[in-house]
Parts: sequence; structure tokens; C-alpha cells
Amino acid sequence: MTEMQTITIAKGDGIGPEIMDSTIKILKASGVPLQYEEIDVGEKVYLSGNTTGISEEAWATIRKNKAFLKAPITTPQGGGYKSLNVTIRKTLGLYANVRPCKTFRPFIPASCKDFDMVIVRENEEDLYAGIEYQQTNEAIEAIKLISKPGSERIIRYAFEYAKVYGRKKVTCMSKDNIMKHTDGMFHATFKQIAKEYPEIEAEHSIIDIGSARIAANPEDFDVIVTLNLYGDIVSDIMAQVAGSVGVSGSSNVADGRAMFEAIHGSAPDIAGQDIANPCGLLHGAILMLDYLGMSDYARKIESAALCTMEEGIHTADLYQEGISTRKVGTKEFTQAVIERLGKSPKNIKVRSRNASAINFKMSELIKEEKTLIGVDLYLDWSEDGRDAGVLGDAITGLTSDKFSFDLITNRGVKVWPGTMPETYRSDQWRLRFKSANGKINNNDIINLMSKVTEAGYDIVKTDNLYNFNGKRAYSLAQGE
Repeated sequence: MTEMQTITIAKGDGIGPEIMDSTIKILKASGVPLQYEEIDVGEKVYLSGNTTGISEEAWATIRKNKAFLKAPITTPQGGGYKSLNVTIRKTLGLYANVRPCKTFRPFIPASCKDFDMVIVRENEEDLYAGIEYQQTNEAIEAIKLISKPGSERIIRYAFEYAKVYGRKKVTCMSKDNIMKHTDGMFHATFKQIAKEYPEIEAEHSIIDIGSARIAANPEDFDVIVTLNLYGDIVSDIMAQVAGSVGVSGSSNVADGRAMFEAIHGSAPDIAGQDIANPCGLLHGAILMLDYLGMSDYARKIESAALCTMEEGIHTADLYQEGISTRKVGTKEFTQAVIERLGKSPKNIKVRSRNASAINFKMSELIKEEKTLIGVDLYLDWSEDGRDAGVLGDAITGLTSDKFSFDLITNRGVKVWPGTMPETYRSDQWRLRFKSANGKINNNDIINLMSKVTEAGYDIVKTDNLYNFNGKRAYSLAQGE
């Protein structure tokens, strides 16, 4: 007999309460041994004055239980509110976002061949770290933060997932032809780890053509592993190509804790009308049951939902004349699924399952020799017609024998020495200085900054330049 477990649930906003009630009703009807602790998160918590959207008591409940089933939530516009979805994922270290997706033709029409694919998306880093600054009137920056341990962890998870679920291929997607250090490291880590899984085919695709391939030929893919922003985009492409974003769920996984949800939003425009499709959150719950070691119940519920779908009993978002047999509301769809518990679909294949947990050991991180070789100083400067030559000549007179003044860039493009009049210049300028005579230290950089500042220039940002194990660890300028 399966042991009773307690999970945390949040009904969320918009259609959230309706589809959560539907999902819990199906779970209870299936006999799954679960108890539920409900918390409030989302819009009403935000608007009560808690700008995080979640209370300390709710955090305690989430942390106490192994699984958290969350309905869609609304982040109020304006007021400096941060996305609670991102906050929960990062605070709890839920590093892997896993989104299975498959076609359900002919019951949900799709403009492609049948496919059954999984996106494994890094969930904590990349541009979704949300680190942004405005330092001049015209220029705003966002930091793309990628770590070696974060990359290894998500890539190992993808290969282990493929092994546990009998998948044959893992495709890495990145943009390392442009992002040579961040995406470049991710791709290099993928190639290194792939050698440890010779039984699984490994390939790499540049993200732009890879996204086009997903849209055109999704059946060519099995498991895709990628960075945070890219994963967010391609998983929605994948769901839409399959026919509907309304039927897909996702898991957000860490060691010993996970959150499960639908991939769609809170849809406040149809809230309370008994027309919402609960399948997305129900599939999130099915993933949760697999995670909790309750795969027999997961199979039972998934089979009933697929039976309902293939019999043409559809909510309004999926209803089509000639395909559907009955248009139903949320409550009627829920009852139809419950009536089919114990039945198996005739035409749609239920996902294969394996009770093995996904476990792996991280590599020991080897510390590299780090050498400071220079600094980039960023200026807010718009005087003298933004003439890079004027700025270059002025700064040249400020350098000491410690540094060589190599170049000026604007928006990443080299504009001094040598410039083209067609190159647009904003008011943010990057000045690159390198060691002229061997080693330098941070005090040398501080002295250089003092000279530049005393000359009347506004330094808004600095980045130190390093070599690691003698290899350049910073990007060249465009045109350098």
C-alpha cells in the first residue's frame, strides 16, 4: 500500500481556483493517498501590501512538504512587483524546469507529424536572474549570468532523465556563435558530459535554427536541454505546435523538493464562467504523482483524461465541429474524467514510466589560475558631438605606465582608434585598459579610475579583465 503523503497546494488567481478544485476532485476520486495543505499566494497577497506575493507562513508550508501544486497566479502590473513564479523557483533552488509535450491528433489538430518531446530548461540563471541597471540616459543593461555548476547540473539532469525514461537523444540548444563565453561554456559542458552517456545520441543546435526546426519538424527531437530564456521560448513554441498550450503541465525540480503547475496563465477574462480547461494543471499533477513515486495513480489519471479527450468530450478551447462530440464546462469535464478512471485510451499512447529516481553526482570543480590583466571602464559621456577621437585623445593623456589604453567601444562596437561615421553612438562608452608591464592589482585600477574621475569623467560601471589558466576570459569588441 502506498504511504500517505502531504502536499502543498495554492489555488492562485483567475481560473486558478476552478481548475485546482477540478484537479483535486479527480485526485481524490482516483484514491491517490494524498493530504493537502492550502496556502494563499498571488494577487490578493500582493494587493494586501505584501509586495512578494507570499507570506512567511506560506513559505514554511512549502518548505515542509516535498511537493507543491500551484495553480496560475497573477502578478499585478506596476508597483514594482516581482514575478512570484520566478521567486519561488529561485528561492527553493528548483533548477530544472521539465515540460513534456506531445500531439493528441486527431482530437487536438496539429500542423505537424506526431511527436513526444521533453524540454529540460535551466531555471535559475541566464537573463532571468533579473539583474538590470540603467546607468546613462540612453543605455540600460541586463546581465546574462551563467555558472559552470548550474550548467553541469541541468545538463546532467537531462541525460539522466533520458536514461530513466528510455529516451534516445538529447539536443543542446545555445547561441555560442555569438555568446562565446556564456553559451560557449554551456555547449562545452554539454559535449563533456555527453561522453559519459554513449548510449544516448547527443547533438547541438544553434537556438535560432533549432527553434525553426522545432516548429517545422518537432518529431526530430526527443529531449532538449537549454538555457533559461531559450527554454521559455521553445517550450511555448513546442506546446503551440502540438495544438494547444492549455493542456500542458510542467515540473520545477530540485533535490528533494519540486513545484508543479500548468504552463498557461491565470486567464482572468474567463474566470468564474465554468469554461476553463483543467488539463494543464491536471497534467502538472500527473507529473507530481510520478515524482512522488505514485506512478500507478499517475497512469490511471492520465489514461482517464486521454479517454475523455479521445471520446471528443472537450472544453470550449478545444471544441471543434466534426472532431468533438460534446462541448462541456470545467465541472462537466471533471466528472467525465472521473467516470473514466480505470479505463485506457484506444488511440493515444499513455507515457511510459520508470520508478527510478533521477540522481547523479556532480563533478569536482577544478580551480583555475586567475590573472588580472586589465579593466573596462564605462563612461556616461555625450560632449563634443560624441566624437570618439576627442574622447580617445583626452583619455590617452591620463594613462600611466601601468596600463595601455587599447580601445573605445560603443554598444559593443569598436569606435576608437579608427572609426566609421555610420556607426551610431549612444551616451555609454566602454574604455579598455590592459596591463602594460606585467602584473596589475585592484589598487592600480583604483588609481586609474581616480585619474579619469578627477579629469571630470563619469564612470558608471567597471569590469575587470581576467585570464583563466592563461586563456582570455572576456569578449573581444566587434571590430577588435
